[in-house]
Amino acid sequence: MAKKDYTELAKDIVAHVGGKDNVVNVRHCVTRLRFVLKDESKADDDYLKQRDGVVTVVKAGGQYQVVIGNHVPDVYAAVLETGVPGVGSLDVDEGDAGATGNLFDRFIDLISGIFQPFLGALAAAGIIKGIVAIMAASGMGVDNSPWYVILNAAGDGFFQFLPILIAITAARKFKMNEFTAIAIAAALVYPDIATSVSGLAEAGLNKVFGIPFELPSSGSYLSTVMPAILAIWVGSLVEKTARKVTPDVVKLFVVPFVTILVTVPLTFLIVGPAANVLSDWLSAAFQAVLDFSPIVYGFILGAAWQVLVMFGLHWALVPLAILDVTTNGVSALLVAAALPNFTQTGVLAAIMLKTKEEKVRTIAMPAFISSIFGVTEPAIYGVTLPMRIPFYISCLVSGFIGSATMMLNIKQYAVGAMGIFQYPANVDPSTGDMTGMWWLIALTVIAIVASFIIQMIAPVPYLYGGPKDESATTDKKVAEPVANLKELKQEIIASPMMGNVVKLENVPDEVFASGAMGKGIAIDPTDGTVLAPANAEVTLVFPTGHAIGMRTENGAELLIHVGMDTVSLEGKGFNTLVQVGDKVEAGQKLLEFDLDTIREANLPVISPIIVTNSADFDDVLTTQESHVNTGDYLLTTMK
Repeated sequence: MAKKDYTELAKDIVAHVGGKDNVVNVRHCVTRLRFVLKDESKADDDYLKQRDGVVTVVKAGGQYQVVIGNHVPDVYAAVLETGVPGVGSLDVDEGDAGATGNLFDRFIDLISGIFQPFLGALAAAGIIKGIVAIMAASGMGVDNSPWYVILNAAGDGFFQFLPILIAITAARKFKMNEFTAIAIAAALVYPDIATSVSGLAEAGLNKVFGIPFELPSSGSYLSTVMPAILAIWVGSLVEKTARKVTPDVVKLFVVPFVTILVTVPLTFLIVGPAANVLSDWLSAAFQAVLDFSPIVYGFILGAAWQVLVMFGLHWALVPLAILDVTTNGVSALLVAAALPNFTQTGVLAAIMLKTKEEKVRTIAMPAFISSIFGVTEPAIYGVTLPMRIPFYISCLVSGFIGSATMMLNIKQYAVGAMGIFQYPANVDPSTGDMTGMWWLIALTVIAIVASFIIQMIAPVPYLYGGPKDESATTDKKVAEPVANLKELKQEIIASPMMGNVVKLENVPDEVFASGAMGKGIAIDPTDGTVLAPANAEVTLVFPTGHAIGMRTENGAELLIHVGMDTVSLEGKGFNTLVQVGDKVEAGQKLLEFDLDTIREANLPVISPIIVTNSADFDDVLTTQESHVNTGDYLLTTMK
């Protein structure tokens, strides 16, 4: 569809706000052009209110607001072409980068939020790695099978360059330019960096300002998670500062130049050495525990292994185990970490049976498959870590299984294989003794069954707000008259928030109250969560996070606007969980916001839910209840 030309509308608006010389600057929110004028008396209110393409005019907060509608970004772009100075839709680097809650909750939300956008590809790559492992066990390899080489690249390539993928999603969380973030992450996985650092070390030239230039224990940043996240977080801080001090005329290239130039060295010189120090401390600590009590060591390593993997700190122990095997032909250092992936398998099986959320089941299935082959990232980041309880169960069971491996004196005679392909490494090559392998297989069954049973007993938290069918249930008092209208094409919209119902005419904003934006209703929320009110496609996510637009399956264009004039918070207290183009299911979590942040700014928290294309429907019916919970009946569109 050809994009509509708003050039004439933009020129007319600028002319009737007093001309571009009368404009200090302009920005836009979800529906309005927000002008700061030198002299508001020069603006022609009456003309603009009657002008086609303009809904109305509002004067508030020192701004001259021209209400346009959902296509305001296109009109804003056309206004900028007239020469009017703009400040955007609010700089993306001014928003709040994280969720609300305590530090631990915010950390979990950050990690899971970064991984969720590419969970499908992550799970697919994990399954491909499993197929490659089967091929290797069947005698196929790089020396005799092109298919092995191709599929190995397809599966392993994703994990090798995981920092680049993390950079994209972390940049969105930290409100940073995505391409600048990619440039930073690309430096971390630059192919020749390991060889270059090694050469500098041999020449004694590996210090910068007295700081060692070293890589992590693994020898590179390939496949790492936390270093990439930390690098992008640092980069976002540098970028934010650079934006503030750089003149607009050179901001386009100076800001990314400064950001990359500062962040990459900081990452290599600070994050790298910090990772090495942590690895050394961790290695020494685990060795001390092993010397003190192998059983305690097994529990701690088993329980902590998945957390260590998340931070990339497991590499502190892997080289020690490899050295142990190459020197002594046998090692017990990593045996306790052999089965945590199977505890993930067990909890995932229980989750798939118990969950009422179809999307969780969809994510859990490929994660379940990949966990069998030892690839747990899809399980951890996609399901168990965001749910918290299943992750804790997995870690706890892994701890006891780890203790059991040490009690049974199971040894490894090779290091490297994962999942169901690791068992041959427990066969003593000198004697052919398979006792260790059979014990490990038995413990695998116990790990799966124990974690499955515990998770079946424990609650399975909602990950996307609740089951699909619950979000579309209607109040009995409203459902009965609606049922009599089934010959009409209708769609029931559930409440996206919990709170007291407010009639649209009582909303403290004349644009919404007048119905100029469309028919609807408002909620005075008592909880800072917004769920999808119906199956829909996300059509708008405002950068500051205060408004989300979507188009339902029946064609209703919904606008959920959290609070009044909350655009002025510039993203503080808001955390969006979806992006434009996402297909969402009813009950899926869209947005989190902090009620206290809005109230502390003396802004109303009343939140309109508008059908912006109300004219396309015969009627829009609304609930008669005074209070709604998320998922309760809210309104019905009919045509």
